[in-house]
Amino acid sequence: MINKLNKGFLVLLAFSMMLVIHPQANAQTITLNTKFVTLSINKRGFITSIKDKSSHKEYCPAGKVSALLSLYKGENYILPVAAAFNTLNKRITLRYPNGSVATVQTDEKGEYVRLKLVSLKPRNGVDNIVWGPYKLTISKTIGDILGVVRDDDFAFGILGLNDNTTSGPPTGGDMSFMYYFIHSPDPLKYPLPPNLKEGQTFTIGGDGINDVAFYSHPEEYYRMNYGNGARLEPAFGSTVCMHSRDRRKEQMIRFPVLPDNLDGKVNSARYQLVPPVNADFIGSSVALLACPDSVGLRTIEQIVLKEGLPHPEIDGQWIKDPKAYRPDIAWHGVHDSLITYAHQLAIKGVQDEGWGEYYPNPQNRWTNRKINFNNAAPMDIPQYGALMKKNGIRYGLHTLCEFLQPDNNSDVAPVPSDSLAIMQRTSITKNLTDQDTVITVADRAYFNEFGGWEGNHTNVLKIGKELIEYNGISESKPYTFLHIKRGLYGTKRGAYKKGATIVKLQPNCYRGFVPDMNLQKVYADYYGKWLKEGGMDYIDFDGLESCIYQGQGQYSFKQFFRKLFDSYAKNGGDYLRVMGSAVYEGNWHYMSVCNVGGGNNMFNPVLNQWGIEGKDMRYVFESSYLPATFGIVDLQSDWSLYDAENLEAKSIGWNATYMLGLSQHAVENCPEKNNIFKAYRAWENARALNIFTKTVKERLKDLNFKFHLVQNGEKSFVLYPVRETRFTDQQYTIEKNTCRLNNEFDAQPLDCAIRISSAEKDGYADGIRITFQDGTELSIDKKITNGEFIILKDNACYVADKNRKKIAEIPTRGNLSLPHGASSIQVSALHNSNQKVNMELLVSSVGPGIAL
Repeated sequence: MINKLNKGFLVLLAFSMMLVIHPQANAQTITLNTKFVTLSINKRGFITSIKDKSSHKEYCPAGKVSALLSLYKGENYILPVAAAFNTLNKRITLRYPNGSVATVQTDEKGEYVRLKLVSLKPRNGVDNIVWGPYKLTISKTIGDILGVVRDDDFAFGILGLNDNTTSGPPTGGDMSFMYYFIHSPDPLKYPLPPNLKEGQTFTIGGDGINDVAFYSHPEEYYRMNYGNGARLEPAFGSTVCMHSRDRRKEQMIRFPVLPDNLDGKVNSARYQLVPPVNADFIGSSVALLACPDSVGLRTIEQIVLKEGLPHPEIDGQWIKDPKAYRPDIAWHGVHDSLITYAHQLAIKGVQDEGWGEYYPNPQNRWTNRKINFNNAAPMDIPQYGALMKKNGIRYGLHTLCEFLQPDNNSDVAPVPSDSLAIMQRTSITKNLTDQDTVITVADRAYFNEFGGWEGNHTNVLKIGKELIEYNGISESKPYTFLHIKRGLYGTKRGAYKKGATIVKLQPNCYRGFVPDMNLQKVYADYYGKWLKEGGMDYIDFDGLESCIYQGQGQYSFKQFFRKLFDSYAKNGGDYLRVMGSAVYEGNWHYMSVCNVGGGNNMFNPVLNQWGIEGKDMRYVFESSYLPATFGIVDLQSDWSLYDAENLEAKSIGWNATYMLGLSQHAVENCPEKNNIFKAYRAWENARALNIFTKTVKERLKDLNFKFHLVQNGEKSFVLYPVRETRFTDQQYTIEKNTCRLNNEFDAQPLDCAIRISSAEKDGYADGIRITFQDGTELSIDKKITNGEFIILKDNACYVADKNRKKIAEIPTRGNLSLPHGASSIQVSALHNSNQKVNMELLVSSVGPGIAL
């Protein structure tokens, strides 16, 4: 009896010692710390406080709490009801009303807190786990791509630390949609009109087909949404979250690839069967960052480095660091002058548009196209890539990512791969011979929906190794495909037994197809080898939605890019400069630039104006620590020196990137070529030296000015402001058009240009009279045709063609000057009026320089 009591006492003592050695906190609050904040978690497992250690400001909205970890089943959140903290192993145990118990490992890492799901038992049908959504008081800047919210003082964000932890809440296809939402970044500067309210949402503009038409609202308070990692919450601020899915389960989703989710439009949602992949939410891990906004990007870089996330570098700089931002060249036409132009401009990256679009094809990797020259024999890509690498230029092609086209891909035809992505699956109910034209199946399974983005009605079935076109399916049994065409794209018609599987393929928007998750890895490896063999270290992935078609969302992007970079490195590649048609959370780490769009829709360097698309993309990108972009801006032969310099000045001021569209034809027809190239190189030299301070950059952003940069030595630069006064639509009439000026700078030689425009192709001005402030008149008795100029500069006057090339000298008497302060210039027809002709007068004045 005594022995039994002693044994029981020893067991009780041992248990008590375990409690001491492995204490489970029963306190009301669990605290986690970074260098900058303290996070408090209550006994139910909810974040109740996010407090700045320095200012003591609270970023958790009053009366609002956020689940540290939510479970998700079907379409419903399951929130925790109890939390306990083990102070020794730093693990939080969370209990849920469905009986599940989650164990979360916590690690305080200085700049951030790392959270990792160690276990969830029992699962009880849980499909996803969700980190958050975390509620914040911050709302000025919503970084929906990356999952970060910011104001002038602070930033809060969440980064996924493994591929199967992706941005936003669980959705069909795990992606967001494009839409406008109303949000004023500065209510005093951009007040909302009475008919709008914060958080109100609108569909994108246009018809959803034309990319440019997506962008339709110029007002600053119309914000474009691209992702779902962060969301504006007008009632209190914002939310950020990430989730991780059990992808081992087959899904039936309803999702439009892009860009909206409205039934009845060309991109209406369609049902898609998503096959399982081997990825689970156990092990899901995130980093919570909460820091002053001034160190937000630096904090993200520390997380990236400490957690082993992708950290591509260019010339020793992380590609996300503004110091690494550089323009590239988008080249058109023959290639004779490309290398010399790139050297003169000090641009090291080239996207070759002159070669054309590249579609991957394992059996014909280099196609039969060549790099063409006017004065040399053609080269293949590996030859030219080696030449570009020898000249220190990063070179690559414009690809259509994973677009597998039936006339140019061996995985589609004549023998289709079994790893093409699908939309639906069923089985045939009768034996099928190679001659049968009636195919009956077990169910309709949404086969009645047409496939493809942009409403292209690509409806293609695959059975065995045969592709079959169809258009519709009967509404009642026996379910029969309508309007079939067997042996599509030269595939072989076959015979199949009852019960054989038949699938509907997922089409891309160019009437081709895409790989599934397994074949996608093959193509990522393909590109890694292809780039190295071709001497290329630059690639443009147009058609990046090909990583959405599989239905796995950001996980698909992460898997593709991870395999691509691994393959490129394995095959001897170093820095790979990646451009593409979009940036999402899944490819954020890998993308160097995203110079989408172009022309005046993005930024007009001549008129100094942002286009609507440029404004929208600027907000989207800058909010998620990405460079704003001007897209592709083609150098025009009629640009002035100041027009070209303005492109550089504004890109540096806005920390924006772009591609300078060049061709030999445009450059050699530009009479300002030498001056532009010299000034452009000066800007690039100064950019590389990182001499532009924050104050100077703010000045460069001013749309009221252009700027001229002069390089006087290796590290010596002088910056001059340029004010342009433009008088448009001046009538060509004998009555004088008075153009009133106010030169804020010192008196200087007159620099002005008059351009003629006509409603008729062959219209012209029959002479022009110019009257100056002091009464002096200058008569140009010349026929000046549509698009031509009269240019007065450096005390000279001449008629120039539409590219500003001098045609005829005009004699002048005395010095032509622009006085300080108010003055005027009058322009009129020399002989007879012509209502179909207009004149534009542009006067430029240069201010005092500042040494940089």
